[in-house]
Amino acid sequence: MQNVLSYLQGYDSIAVAIRLLMATVFGSLIGWERISKKDGAGIKTFALVSLGSAIATVLNVYLGHLDGLYADASRIPAGVVSGIGFLGAGTILLTGRNQIKGLSTAATLWVTSSMGMVIGGGFLITGCISFALIMICNLLLMPVSRQVEGHNRYLSIYLEVEKAKGVTRLRKFLNETGYTLLSITKSKEKTLQDSDVAILLELDLGGRISHHGILNSLNSLDYVNYIEEI
Repeated sequence: MQNVLSYLQGYDSIAVAIRLLMATVFGSLIGWERISKKDGAGIKTFALVSLGSAIATVLNVYLGHLDGLYADASRIPAGVVSGIGFLGAGTILLTGRNQIKGLSTAATLWVTSSMGMVIGGGFLITGCISFALIMICNLLLMPVSRQVEGHNRYLSIYLEVEKAKGVTRLRKFLNETGYTLLSITKSKEKTLQDSDVAILLELDLGGRISHHGILNSLNSLDYVNYIEEI
């Protein structure tokens, strides 16, 4: 086993090809997880990012071992990291409801490129551990994150309420519940009904309370026609 690992960590053409294939497969599996959640970047994007990072690292190490050629061992990996930063930034969107979408995909792209560089450099055990940790973060930590976010003390809501005294009645309802209204802003979003106005609310619930119950109570109000946590 040790001999096989040592061979795969070397720079024989077959060993390098196997590492590039490994980086591509791992990147594809990470992309599969992302596309299953309907995120912007999918299987092909993640596979190419991981493969490209591995190729760049193999080239960097190869140039560093050429006789008579001075090569900065950090230059190509640094270029990969900054380049993936620009690519990841393209997946981040700010919606009209002040929602930031795509951060998880951008972060996953960035760490996938790092995984590709590790594999390309021959650190196969580290690459496998990196792959496992990326999948754990995206698959297992998501329910934990949702649980924490769903009971946060602070709650941001997008609502569409009737223009005729809808906001006034909503303020009165919030005062009666005892929640602190931190801010209320009119949104430029087009509402589902022309007779409604879109607003953004930020509430201080005073403690860790289930957001689901609060949203249900607001949704039951006859002057609220649409509600969404943001």
